[in-house]
Amino acid sequence: MHIPDTLNWIPAPPAAQCQETPSFLKRAGTDKLREVFLKYASLQRDEEQYMTSEDFVRRFLGLFSEAAFNDDSVRLLAGIADTSKDGLISFSEFQAFEGLLCTPDALYRTAFQLFDRQGNGNVSYADFADVVQKTELHSKIPFSLDGPFIKRYFGDKKQRLINYAEFTQLLHDFHEEHAMEAFRSKDPAGTGFISPLDFQDIIVKVKRHLLTPDVKDNLVAVTEGHKVSFPYFIAFTSLLNNMELIKQVYLQATQGNRSEPVTKDQLLYAAQTMSQITPLEIDILFQLTGTVQQTGRIDYSDLSNIAPEHYTKHITHRLAEIKAVESPADRSAFIQVLESSYRFTLGSFAGAVGATVVYPIDLVKTRMQNQRAGSYIGEVAYRNSWDCFKKVIRHEGALGLYRGLLPQLMGVAPEKAIKLTVNDLVRDKLSDKRGNIPVWSEILAGGCAGASQVVFTNPLEIVKIRLQVAGEIASGNKIRAWSVVRELGLFGLYKGARACLLRDVPFSAIYFPTYAHTKAMMADKNGYNHPLTLLAAGAIAGVPAASLVTPADVIKTRLQVVARSGQTTYTGVWDATKKIMAEEGPRAFWKGTAARVFRSSPQFGVTLVTYELMQRLFYVDFGGTQPRGSESHKPANTLESAGSGTQDHIGGYKAAVPLLAGVESKFGLYLPRFGRGAATATPGATTGS
Repeated sequence: MHIPDTLNWIPAPPAAQCQETPSFLKRAGTDKLREVFLKYASLQRDEEQYMTSEDFVRRFLGLFSEAAFNDDSVRLLAGIADTSKDGLISFSEFQAFEGLLCTPDALYRTAFQLFDRQGNGNVSYADFADVVQKTELHSKIPFSLDGPFIKRYFGDKKQRLINYAEFTQLLHDFHEEHAMEAFRSKDPAGTGFISPLDFQDIIVKVKRHLLTPDVKDNLVAVTEGHKVSFPYFIAFTSLLNNMELIKQVYLQATQGNRSEPVTKDQLLYAAQTMSQITPLEIDILFQLTGTVQQTGRIDYSDLSNIAPEHYTKHITHRLAEIKAVESPADRSAFIQVLESSYRFTLGSFAGAVGATVVYPIDLVKTRMQNQRAGSYIGEVAYRNSWDCFKKVIRHEGALGLYRGLLPQLMGVAPEKAIKLTVNDLVRDKLSDKRGNIPVWSEILAGGCAGASQVVFTNPLEIVKIRLQVAGEIASGNKIRAWSVVRELGLFGLYKGARACLLRDVPFSAIYFPTYAHTKAMMADKNGYNHPLTLLAAGAIAGVPAASLVTPADVIKTRLQVVARSGQTTYTGVWDATKKIMAEEGPRAFWKGTAARVFRSSPQFGVTLVTYELMQRLFYVDFGGTQPRGSESHKPANTLESAGSGTQDHIGGYKAAVPLLAGVESKFGLYLPRFGRGAATATPGATTGS
């Protein structure tokens, strides 16, 4: 089998231009792609392997897994890759379609190949009619395939061929025309009005791909029982089509703030610069959100609730996905405990990762802060942080940089886990039903998180510090964690706890609100945060938080480290503050600031990005809030619900199932799922069970 020359119109972009983003995917290697192909190809002819329609759609893509699947639908979808239209897919065709999936307009090109039934790079009237007549929409509300709309595109005799560029406009206009034809069918007398139930029926059938649960459930309520006029109907469908534009109008009105509520007048004023949005559409928008919130104001979350989900959100695969409750109303006390346990577990792992990455910096910071001036001559061992780093490696080896890591990891698990869990928990309790939270509540949530960790982490912090400075003492006795615990006793393990509170409460009160707002500022126009923006937001938020609480950290370190012979001893926070000021001056309170910032900033950046990415990968819906900036995951009745990506979906095929779902959800081209045996087999194809 060979691919016909007519396929040359499909531009396969160079691999260098295919980047790993929701829209552009990196091409898979030929050898790996061939390995995947041979795994699913079940037919051999002339020493060549081929995929059948079922091999490609049902086995490889994982779609139409029902026993009573619809043969026609499977063959239509397989025909997208089967450019020779002989019912079989060769490796060349398999690879060519993978390249197409990497193109920036892959959604439209995939739809075009669905309609290009002859594989000649054009869509004829017969091709278009054949596919349209097989869709669920046409079976419910038949479209006139002999009307003026069709003749305007295909000519009076319907013999004109449509190329790819023209097809994209045809597909866009088709559903708008279908909606108007449906309105006319419900208004045979030409009054210009239809009933609320007829309005609901049309929208559910024709605009099904644009409906979220909030919109679908309020289609009759939004009419307030009145008849629906044709202008209202057109404005309503236009609003559904233009929700992404509405979001941009909102962001213009709020100067990029996604949590600021706006009034109808504010949104109307911002919409004046965008002529596509009419006052009637704004009225309908507030009617839709008003049936749910009834506040007279809307924010970005309201728009997200009524905006159709974009198919590209499904390209990022999750390793696990669990739905613990059907709706937020089902959240019991037990479910909330499970949610906190889930966050605690992820926070423990994220904290361990963050601490390990920056531990050498932490050790240098501790030694610099413990270095005292004025007690006796020759005590200053390190000129600066870099000098300390070099001397540790020279005298103690590279592993010396990780002295005390084990108790640190033991402490980091409860510390970061409790801090992240309590912050999330308090934010949830102080947020309104839209998920918005005032700044004072963010500060309070952060402060509570900082306070909660001290009771668990102070003992491990003091052991860690004593082990970190142990390498400075020339002694034959090796200091171990357990010997430090026995020496200190229970109450001794909480030495410096007040200083810990003095440090950790303001740190978290500064850090978490700063992180939340920085993350929001760095999100894309859809509110989504790429992992790199999460890392950057976490690192940026750590700079003011770590630097401003350094004096408290210095006092805590002095209280927790054993004073050597001749060194000043301290009895408490206030005593340490007075003696450090008197003996070393105010600059002593800022010792190790640079090392602390360089440790805390990247540590919290790594910790937060790990924490949020794990919530994306191991997704559990407890009916509560998810981290803002994560992929939204709304239930969708599309091909996506029937198949999911596997490890064999490599390169462009990572987008195959989401793109096919997008063909349905963006263009409304839903294909029937059931009805096995409804059509005869395509020549050359085989059918499996």
